[in-house]
Amino acid sequence: MRIPRIYYPHPIPLEREFQLTAEAGHHIATVLRLKANRPVVLFNGDGNEYSGQIISVQRKNVIVEADACLSLSKESPLPIHLGQGVSKGDRMDTVLQKSVELGVTQITPLITERCAVKLDADRWEKKHQQWQKIIIGACEQSGRNTLPILNAPTTLSHWLAESTSSTRLVLAPKAEQPLARQPYNNQGFRLLIGPEGGLSESEIHQSNEKGFTSVSLGPRILRTETAAISSISILQAQHGDF
Repeated sequence: MRIPRIYYPHPIPLEREFQLTAEAGHHIATVLRLKANRPVVLFNGDGNEYSGQIISVQRKNVIVEADACLSLSKESPLPIHLGQGVSKGDRMDTVLQKSVELGVTQITPLITERCAVKLDADRWEKKHQQWQKIIIGACEQSGRNTLPILNAPTTLSHWLAESTSSTRLVLAPKAEQPLARQPYNNQGFRLLIGPEGGLSESEIHQSNEKGFTSVSLGPRILRTETAAISSISILQAQHGDF
């Protein structure tokens, strides 16, 4: 049986018992229904993973102990910063989950002209917390020991104005340059993808003025979540660790 990987958001002590978070405890006790003496793998985002075992399980109160720290990196050598137009429903959740599995290093949710999600500051904060949980779950599943950076949602114009030495790319349906033919840059890529309605012509023009090259995935129009998954996969296959 597969050994579960559990995220713990604090320094992980060795050979000392400690309690998991209530959410992780619920997952261990109620979802996985694990008992004492079962092995677990712990990580906290510091790039390492920790082998250990469950000491006791009482509802959400789960006590574990780590016995060894393993320096085991599964990070891609290619930095990819995804600027993703915020989409409705589970599309954004899918983009976050799959892009983390595929090795993206940084994600910025973008408010664009055709963004259909309108929230106040408090609800944006709750959405950010929900997205962070999705990222943690994707790291648990994929074996990553470093959490990708999830930036706060921001406007497209603000994101475009940020300084970067990465290659800047924007997916545009009418672009003539294929994404797969972009040259390697050891500083990685900054990739812009619109929401379910796509980027407007003025937004694509604005990104071009800020140094973004318009690229295409081919003749077919893809859903925003498909475009993100395909783009990151292509970059990883061309220049990363696929």
